[in-house]
Amino acid sequence: MILFVDDDADLLGLNAFMLKNLGYEVVTAKDGEEAVAKFKESSPSITIMDIKMPKMDGFDAFFRMKKINPEAKIILISAYTIDEKKLLNAKSQSLLDLINKPYDFEVLENIIKKYV
Repeated sequence: MILFVDDDADLLGLNAFMLKNLGYEVVTAKDGEEAVAKFKESSPSITIMDIKMPKMDGFDAFFRMKKINPEAKIILISAYTIDEKKLLNAKSQSLLDLINKPYDFEVLENIIKKYV
C-alpha cells in the first residue's frame, strides 16, 4: 500500500489514479495531520509526501511517522527551497529520497519500484 500526500488536489488525484492503474493500493491525504492519522491506520509500504502543506508540513509529518515506525519508508517531494537542517535531519533518519517538482510520473514509478 502506498500513502500519497499532497495538498494539491489535482496532483494528488492524478498520482493516485496512475498508481492504482499500476496495480498499487493507494491511500491519500491532503495535509500532514491527515497523513499521520492515515499512516497510523494503514501502515503503508511506502509514503510519498509533499513538504509544503497546510496544518503540518511534510518534514513534521515525516518525523512523527518515524517516531511511530522507525523503519517507515518515506519519500519527500518539493517545488520549493528546502530547509537544509531539516533535510539533513530527515536523511539521518533514513529519508529514502527527495523528488523535485515538477517531475515525470516515470521518475516516481521507478523510485517506488526501487523501494517497494
